[in-house]
Amino acid sequence: MHLEHDPAMRDVPRGAPDPTSELRKADATAHRRVVADQLAARFGERWYEVPTGPATRSADREAATLAALTEGRDFIWGAALPRDPLAGRRGSMDLLVRTAGGYVPVLVVRHKVTDPGTGARTSPLEELANVGGTQDGTRKVRPQPRDQLRLAHTRRLLQGAGFADERTAFAGVIGLDGDAVVWHDLQAPTWPGGRTALAEYDSRFADRIAVATAAAAGEPALAEPSRIVECRSCPWWPVCEAALVQTRDVSLVVRGEDAGMLRAAGVTSVDALAEIDPHDTDVPLVGMPVQDAVGLARAWLADLTVVRRSQVIDVPRADVEVDVDMESFGDAGAYMWGVLLSGADIGEPRGYRAFVSWEPLPTEDEARSFAEFWHWLTGVRAAAAERGLSFRAYCYNELAENRWLLASVRRFGGYPGVPRKREVISFIESDEWFDLFGSVREYFLCSHGKGLKTIAPVAGFRWRDPEAGGENSMRWYRDAVGLDGGEPELPQRTRLLEYNEDDVRATATLREWMTSPAVNEIPYVGDI
Repeated sequence: MHLEHDPAMRDVPRGAPDPTSELRKADATAHRRVVADQLAARFGERWYEVPTGPATRSADREAATLAALTEGRDFIWGAALPRDPLAGRRGSMDLLVRTAGGYVPVLVVRHKVTDPGTGARTSPLEELANVGGTQDGTRKVRPQPRDQLRLAHTRRLLQGAGFADERTAFAGVIGLDGDAVVWHDLQAPTWPGGRTALAEYDSRFADRIAVATAAAAGEPALAEPSRIVECRSCPWWPVCEAALVQTRDVSLVVRGEDAGMLRAAGVTSVDALAEIDPHDTDVPLVGMPVQDAVGLARAWLADLTVVRRSQVIDVPRADVEVDVDMESFGDAGAYMWGVLLSGADIGEPRGYRAFVSWEPLPTEDEARSFAEFWHWLTGVRAAAAERGLSFRAYCYNELAENRWLLASVRRFGGYPGVPRKREVISFIESDEWFDLFGSVREYFLCSHGKGLKTIAPVAGFRWRDPEAGGENSMRWYRDAVGLDGGEPELPQRTRLLEYNEDDVRATATLREWMTSPAVNEIPYVGDI
């Protein structure tokens, strides 16, 4: 907020757009279009869409929206709300729904807005005007603070223009499933400390206005850089990183609340953190043990990517080992399961193979490739057991693989070869499924992150493709299956297969390194 409004930053180079974020925006736009077309077909003449396009000015969209509000259109899609210059507010909303008392906002998003449970207030899409809906016996609200803040912002804009329904504070969200509206009461005390979404929004908005105003006027800055998770996709990160490195800011090794608490305690730099007694229990930290924070600071100062937290590293091995890596495309599905078989001979060819669907997601062909993967894995486990050999399958950060193991069963249950849920859960919870990410977290301190692309090179592994990474693989997949309407690009399929193969070979290399004497060449944190 400060940098966007600081005149001195106007011509400063920024980072390139984050590829993953750009893909998500494109997918979200496509999802909104699908929902809009469905609703337009359902409501016919009651539906009005604000004109848009490359040549359409913001002022024209605002004027069209104001005219539609004044005319009392029932459903206004793509609304650009009249600006509120006194409050410093402007913005748009996917949908405005007219009630007897005014309008309420409805947001369309491409993520889940409910979980199985009870308590959410919902309306089916055909009853979109039933603001507030009814208690849903099958869904509970999934907390999405950003959605609620966007809705609160629009409500304040509607109030400023005189079109808000003041009888209710409900606002709606249509999520990824696109089958119902979930209603949030923006005046309910659902936020920490019993605050309401509107109160939280008002506080945050006032803070941002103050930061922007100070920056625009050249006054002392009310904000300063501090590294958080979102920094990795922010175009301003090159600017902030340079400032943080220059001051050796403590947030370079600890993030979020811990960085703020350390600054408040007078520990503002990595150097100061490195000098703390690692056994000092009075150091204010909540995100990690003090010993780890001090160790990370000392590793950062020594320019060490990895240091050992423990003198002894114990990673379980097996006679027959399989490395597994899954490739997904956002929330659309998992199109590839890659495996690397190594160890004792069980009559199955050792090496890499992939179970893949090249039909654009979402597709039922995904059930076929998943079933083939599960059949192969089950066969390898059985063959090892028949020979009296131990078996273990490895992945790196099981959250992704477990998500799609369970999601595939849920989505394709009943398809030939797709296992039952209890069979998958039994495997996930067994000793035969092992997450190497957990071992890295347990035995090492990583000053530049714990991602496989960061850690595997320490073990001597290199990816063949210099652009290998999850973000780029999303783009490669779009080209590989012709997702944007073009002809499928076969070289991109080869690229994805090699990328997946390198990922499973990276986990194998990492495991072998962690169980070899070479790992002891990594400095022990107590020695730095």
